[in-house]
Amino acid sequence: MSTTRNAGGQVLARAAAGMRLDLRLAIRNVLRHKRRSAVAIGAVAAGVVALLLAGGFFEFVYQAIRESTIRARIGHIQITRAGYRESGTSQPYAFMLPETSEVRKQIESYPEVEVVAPRLTFNGLISIGDSTKSFFGEGVDPVRERKLSGAMAILEGEDLAESQRNGIILGQGLAQTLEVKIGTPVVLLATPASGAISGVDATVRGIFGTSVKAYDDYALRMPLKAAQALLRTKDVHAWLVLLHDTRQTDEVLQRITPLLKANGLEGVPWYANQLADFYNKTVKLFSEQVLVLKIMIGVIIVLSISNTMMTSVRERISEIGTSMALGDRGSVVLRRFLAEGAVTGVIGGVIGVIVGVLLAMVITWIGIPMPAPPGMARGYIAGIVVTPQLVADGLILSASTALLAGIYPAWRAARMNTVDALRHAH
Repeated sequence: MSTTRNAGGQVLARAAAGMRLDLRLAIRNVLRHKRRSAVAIGAVAAGVVALLLAGGFFEFVYQAIRESTIRARIGHIQITRAGYRESGTSQPYAFMLPETSEVRKQIESYPEVEVVAPRLTFNGLISIGDSTKSFFGEGVDPVRERKLSGAMAILEGEDLAESQRNGIILGQGLAQTLEVKIGTPVVLLATPASGAISGVDATVRGIFGTSVKAYDDYALRMPLKAAQALLRTKDVHAWLVLLHDTRQTDEVLQRITPLLKANGLEGVPWYANQLADFYNKTVKLFSEQVLVLKIMIGVIIVLSISNTMMTSVRERISEIGTSMALGDRGSVVLRRFLAEGAVTGVIGGVIGVIVGVLLAMVITWIGIPMPAPPGMARGYIAGIVVTPQLVADGLILSASTALLAGIYPAWRAARMNTVDALRHAH
């Protein structure tokens, strides 16, 4: 048994020694042909820089849309009665929650939770003079909503105030359609649970804007007490949970799920399609674009390194012949050329990451003015967010494609006839 172990250890030691030798020779050969290697390394580095900058820009857009959606409209987790998401549209008053309860207080006591805000949603009509338009209304707690909707911009006037129950704020698109100004009196009409139409006089207190234009074109917000009076109810449709950190969403949701189920409730995270459909579609679109970019960069790296190594093989035919005459097998020659390609890719990848991160910092500091994308209301100043995953993708892409590029040249070198290769030197 000990003899077998010793033999196995010797095999591993020889393999490790061979790998170290291959690596040293690969580094020497890369450094020996400085100009040719610089071209290949430059191509790899340029590809990695392009990947980091493009991917980092998309990552910034992901984060900006995600946080603006969470902190202006939906929160991190929405808690409703079980079945509300499926049937609440047709039966809005069959799935009501109390405005507050012991369950809500318990959830709000968690250290990860910043605030739990009640939300009452409804559809109605808003009238000013002879003009009437449908709207999507939200009754909110003005104090708690300032934390929950921190990303919502008040473009004109003031935000909701608990002391002014008849003061409302309109989405920018809705306000423009109605041609209202701050202080304009309006009439709100809605249908409560009894079925009879209910109305209330209100005054436009402010005009707001979010990142989603479709929402701003129809949205109206009013104090929760005023909305409850309009709908003749004391309940709400949902509790919106805002966390200190978006990354805690799944952890908190998993923790509160047993509590919710025990009370006939359910929690829906912000990334669910019914809440963040625009965000999910944006991520899918940009992810496909990044994949295309990776394929293009991979092709460029493969062609560049393959061309460089084919040139190297042609120039080193006599060297290859001498190596094989001294006893190196074709597999050894193959392995050394593959190592040379991998070293080229790794060096190019590291340089590309360093340059890409520095450029991302400079570009972010300067800022990229962007127009309003389709479906969004306002333009923004973009930056570049280079994540550890993006860096890892760049290094893996550069090393793997460089190794792939070296396969054919290494195969050609390994299949050379020793005598013909030696004769090539004369």
